[in-house]
Order: sequence, then C-alpha cells, then structure tokens
Amino acid sequence: MKRLHVNVNVQDLDRSIQFYTTLFAAPPSVVKDDYAKWMLDDPRVNFAISTRSQTIGVDHLGIQTDTAEDLHAFQSRLKDAEAPLLEQGETTCCYARSDKAWTFDP
Repeated sequence: MKRLHVNVNVQDLDRSIQFYTTLFAAPPSVVKDDYAKWMLDDPRVNFAISTRSQTIGVDHLGIQTDTAEDLHAFQSRLKDAEAPLLEQGETTCCYARSDKAWTFDP
C-alpha cells in the first residue's frame, strides 16, 4: 500500500499542531521538540511538520511504500524518466529509519 508523504516547515510548532489536529480531527501520532507527524487514512497521507528550516512552507513530497519492491519500481520509473536519483538506502530521517531514494522534478 502506498501513502503520500508531505513535509512542511512551520514557524510555530505548537500553533501548527493545534491547527492540523483540528483540520484532521486527530492528534499527531508522533511529537518531538521540532517535529510532529500524522499518519492519516483519509486522506491517505503521512503528513509531517517541523521547525528545522528557516524556509517556511513545503520542504519535500514523497511516496511512502510498504515494500522494497514498490520502492524499486518507483526508482526504476525515475531512471526511465531520466530524473536525477540519489539512492540513499537505509537511513534515518524524520525520526524514522527506512530506505530512501530522492529526486528532483524538472
């Protein structure tokens, strides 16, 4: 199963947690000093906010997969599209350890 991932840099974490908790009608599943995350089923999204950057707004978008096969299929399609691809492998990001691959849209 796949899930869209959105990471947004915010200025005031506590205020943004209150806002998104109200918007999603659910509390975050993870809260850290500089980060909060909601794993929503409707809409199916891994939505995260953080205060790690001075640049406010969308930091990155992603597609979260449950299997290595799904991740490799996305990597293959990115290569077919001649997109730049950084295959990071297993790493820690956003307080989670997982395999990652990164690209930039044209």
